[in-house]
Amino acid sequence: MSAADASSQRTFALLNHAYLLLVMLGIAAILTTAMVLQYAKGELPCPLCLLERLAMLGVCFGTVLHLRTGFSHQNTGFTLLAALFLLVVAVRQSLLDIYPRPGHAYIGSAVFGLHMPVWAIVIALAILLAYAIKLSVLGGDEHLREHDIAQFPLLRNVAMAIAAYVTAICAVNLVAVIVQCGFGECHTFGYRLLGGKG
Repeated sequence: MSAADASSQRTFALLNHAYLLLVMLGIAAILTTAMVLQYAKGELPCPLCLLERLAMLGVCFGTVLHLRTGFSHQNTGFTLLAALFLLVVAVRQSLLDIYPRPGHAYIGSAVFGLHMPVWAIVIALAILLAYAIKLSVLGGDEHLREHDIAQFPLLRNVAMAIAAYVTAICAVNLVAVIVQCGFGECHTFGYRLLGGKG
């Protein structure tokens, strides 16, 4: 392999890692916004909203696996499955709530005119599109196997910080779900273990 080819592969690997980090950072920002609305405005997530959060964390988990263990089609597949799961749950919730009726209205505040289930559809499609573009433009095979993120120390440190933040978001959500739902059916009108209203 020529020096130019090796340099080109290294550049593609760097772009690929950076691209995945941007996707994960975007999802972390979305989950942070959801948590701010939950705690600042007292907007409890519904069971389907919790599944949407789980799916977004699944997308991040696939990306973290890629960054920690190196490129694998399994990691990409896991991420895409999580994105598809997000899309299915979001479409189901949007169709359930598309016509307001007692007990079936969109939960929470609208952000830029859209409620969370509709945003979740947009987010899922954006993730799928992002991965389609990444695989089409940046590829995802040889250059990633030969140039894992450890070869880019600054990017690796950023990746570790984002991964730690996503892990913290996951932990906070887990505790919040247990407090909100206990170990039974979930609801949106109070924190079960605190005995109060949301």
